[in-house]
Amino acid sequence: MATLRGPDGCPWDHEQTLETLRRYLVEETYEVLDALDGGDPSAHCEELGDLLLQVVFQARIREEQGHFDVASVATTIAEKLVRRHPHVFGDAQVSSAAEVVRNWAEIKAAEKPRDSALDGVPRTLPALQRAQRIGEKAASAGFDWRRTEDVLAKLDEERAELEAALVQGRLEEVERELGDYLFTVVNAARRLGVDAESALRGTVSRFETRFRRLEGELRSEGRRVNETDDAELEARWQNVKRALASGPGDPNRNA
Repeated sequence: MATLRGPDGCPWDHEQTLETLRRYLVEETYEVLDALDGGDPSAHCEELGDLLLQVVFQARIREEQGHFDVASVATTIAEKLVRRHPHVFGDAQVSSAAEVVRNWAEIKAAEKPRDSALDGVPRTLPALQRAQRIGEKAASAGFDWRRTEDVLAKLDEERAELEAALVQGRLEEVERELGDYLFTVVNAARRLGVDAESALRGTVSRFETRFRRLEGELRSEGRRVNETDDAELEARWQNVKRALASGPGDPNRNA
């Protein structure tokens, strides 16, 4: 990277700034997630390299500015891991992973005093992921439902409020009520130990696989989806679901 940014390096690399690199960092992160979902270790390795390049690239720019280099990045995270694992690198004793998480939070709070329990959640996170992190932070501060049944009851309440806004024609409130419902769904996922982002990504993937199969079947008959009546579409959809679920090793099995 030093060579690429150097006098005889690459014109494109010369032009990059921390601002222009932002979108590449996000794109490469999602490509790593795609590789994980694909289950191909070689693809995972390649995409991790692409993501690492973004770390090296940004660190190089900061080095040119006189702030830090990539070795400083590695040293900083290594020192943090030692500090926050006193049960491994020190004399502390723990009996469970939950206790490790509590200790980590306490050490972090001592290192970085916050004005609110919700501080530290990036606003640039995807909304679903940010909702889950906000819910986790609030729960760790003691603001949570006592039972899983209570959050499920809250789901019914929020759904009723959304339906009421629709029925009464209060369209300006629909977005807010839908947001309340989605936030409660995410909190239900958290209470159930499910990562909402992963759950939705899996559902979208299953839907895409099924829809493409349905689309292909209709195309082979010289038809399109919008040329097929609702009853036939539903019957075909159920057939596609059954066919995909019965395939060996298919990700849609039992979905």
